[in-house]
Amino acid sequence: MDIVIAGGHGKIARRLTALLVARGDRVRGLIRNPDHDADLREDGSEPVVLDLEQASVDDVAGAIAGADAVVFAAGAGAGSGAGRKLTLDRDGAVKLLEAAEAAGVERYVMVSSIGAEAPPDGDDVFSVYLRAKAQADAALSASDRAWTIVRPGSLTDEPATGRVRLTTQAVRGDVSRGDVAATLAEVLHEPRSVGQTFYVVGGDEPIAPALAALAAR
Repeated sequence: MDIVIAGGHGKIARRLTALLVARGDRVRGLIRNPDHDADLREDGSEPVVLDLEQASVDDVAGAIAGADAVVFAAGAGAGSGAGRKLTLDRDGAVKLLEAAEAAGVERYVMVSSIGAEAPPDGDDVFSVYLRAKAQADAALSASDRAWTIVRPGSLTDEPATGRVRLTTQAVRGDVSRGDVAATLAEVLHEPRSVGQTFYVVGGDEPIAPALAALAAR
């Protein structure tokens, strides 16, 4: 597969890249900072310098042309204000969706968040973040793309275990970024996950059979 990852230098994205490259996939990573170019090349990815917040839909469509799938793994990050939660976590995801439609990229995998199923009304940054994720998820699920929305629990940098708990019901818990990346890698190669929104936290089930069982429901 030819896969483009928005937010290609992120912690989940780089772990995902390594897994996909090992499977023989071509990976292109969208990055805002050209200083991250060397890191992506070391991972086996092809860096594409593009500021998702500033680029036009046509620019993004050009960057993802020919891809089989896109993954939205970008985020404003810790320390950013409410404004960037809207311009990147929401608007960036929607722009990637519009670009996928324009470029004819059918598959779109969204890295969302637990809490997006019922975001709070507050004006604090985290509430705005969850509403931004919820709005991006809603736009994707209403589209005609072959979409999957993955909502991880609280992220850690613990080593990947290869075992998770996957559920369509909101659940709280920690999960390593490595296990989220491994779940995303399986999602991209599991066509039955199309049209699914599910949660991933740490658990006891091997990822591939857990996803197969969830997708078969």
